[in-house]
Amino acid sequence: MNRRDSLKALGLSAVSAGLLLEACKTETKPAAAEAAAATEGAAGRQPFEIERDKKLNGEKFFTAAEMETITVLVDIIIPKDDKSGSASDAKVPDFIEFIVKDMPDHQTPVRGGLRWLDLQCLNRYSKVFTDCSHNQQIELIDMIAYPNKAKPEMAQGVSFFNRMRDLTASGFFTSQMGVKDIGYAGNSPGKWTGVPEDILKHYGMENV
Repeated sequence: MNRRDSLKALGLSAVSAGLLLEACKTETKPAAAEAAAATEGAAGRQPFEIERDKKLNGEKFFTAAEMETITVLVDIIIPKDDKSGSASDAKVPDFIEFIVKDMPDHQTPVRGGLRWLDLQCLNRYSKVFTDCSHNQQIELIDMIAYPNKAKPEMAQGVSFFNRMRDLTASGFFTSQMGVKDIGYAGNSPGKWTGVPEDILKHYGMENV
């Protein structure tokens, strides 16, 4: 599953609009480190907002093993290619760590999904997800990455992967790396180069 396949499966026109809007409400950054930096003297932010973000950045929700699994998973969803780095290069795991603290409704589904991955791998390969080979990891992910093709018994995994795909896309495409990846230039001032030559000729003013 390459990056372009991932985005096609996601449907970039619907890149978790809800997540992006929620992220904008709290002005979170795509990584905990960036979020912490943004709270220092950020214009337009209330002191309680700055204090809240500092508190969230100072807490840990996921264990080291869970963060390792998240890192492998987000890099499967958006791997490094010749255009830009991977999701983990854009600090998406840190973004997800921040988001689940900022929006606790994600906590149980994400933690449960990580456990589901490990149990599936233990049953199939006698190893947890991060200890499996890349091919084994992809084999399992392919069973849950395409909802219309997934078997009914994989429904929990499909729901988890949909959530993680949305979180990954939201984190990556709100990062500096992701913005560059899609070529977004932002607003830029217009540049006046004078009256077009054809207009001047039309009014007989080309030699004025």
